[in-house]
Amino acid sequence: MTKLKFAMLGTGFWSRYQLAGWNEAGGVECVALYNRTRSRAEALATEFGVPAVYDDVKTLLDTEKLDFIDICTNVETHAELTRLAAGRGLPVVCQKPMATTLAEAEAMLATCQQHNVPLFINENWRWQYPIRQFKRILEEGRIGKPFRARIDMISGFPVFQNQPFLAELEQFIITDLGSHTLDVARCLFGEANSLFCQTHKAHTNIKGEDVATMMLNMGEDITVLVQMAYAENYLEREAFPQTFITVEGTKGSLELGLDYWIRETTADGTLAKRYPPPRYEWANPFYDVVHSSIVPCQADIAQALRGEGTAETTGEDNLKTVRLVFGSYQSAATGLPLTAKQLA
Repeated sequence: MTKLKFAMLGTGFWSRYQLAGWNEAGGVECVALYNRTRSRAEALATEFGVPAVYDDVKTLLDTEKLDFIDICTNVETHAELTRLAAGRGLPVVCQKPMATTLAEAEAMLATCQQHNVPLFINENWRWQYPIRQFKRILEEGRIGKPFRARIDMISGFPVFQNQPFLAELEQFIITDLGSHTLDVARCLFGEANSLFCQTHKAHTNIKGEDVATMMLNMGEDITVLVQMAYAENYLEREAFPQTFITVEGTKGSLELGLDYWIRETTADGTLAKRYPPPRYEWANPFYDVVHSSIVPCQADIAQALRGEGTAETTGEDNLKTVRLVFGSYQSAATGLPLTAKQLA
């Protein structure tokens, strides 16, 4: 099988794991790297054996023969880089969050459609192994028809120490974590019929919100509560970056809890099994559940790029998550819920 050749735009924190994920997924080859600071691209190129390095995107696109590009830069650059690549007929894989505004995300998709090239979003959270196993068990139907669910990503992790630029964002936790958790909600329960959101700022020295709570009615009348926080308060046991999920059904309940245990409770009792994520040598053990999810996400995208099926995380699909993200901010600002028509 001939490998698909791609260039990665951006060589920051996540690029190393994105590159390793592509290598693990197989069938693709990174032939060029771009970064505004050339030395950073050169260091990553040496580490991964990438033959070409650029500090000018247009030169890269004009020089290299590519099958697609992977955008791994700051969100404010996504729209312009997508426009440049699509204008040259190149499929685009883009990091989340997709864009800085809903209008910008819609324009990115429209640009790719205009040039007849696919747009994919590297939204890996739904591909976490324990979440995929949770989805499989839920769909087997033993707990009956789901009517209420909760998705929690609540952490005392000092995220602003690790990534201080996050404190300067006017919109923080919903664009950062909400892009993930709202996408998981859609993956598990379908589309939103309504949305109500409230936000809070626990840190006094940041610009954006670090706590958010959304209540959605989804799919076939399922109430879904999505809770997230980086309040840096003390928890008895820190679970970063694990996501917890609980679903109540007409015949039982299903829970994804601490340390990747899934418990299914029905009239027959409780079945409990642990589903730890795969371990890759290149992954940070602290981020195993997140880093390992990059591999199946990118394998799914690579398959679609080869014309062997449709990827889950297309631009069209992720735009529905983007609408929930910015709809959450609108609801929090007005204190009013949004209807399905307003979210469409």
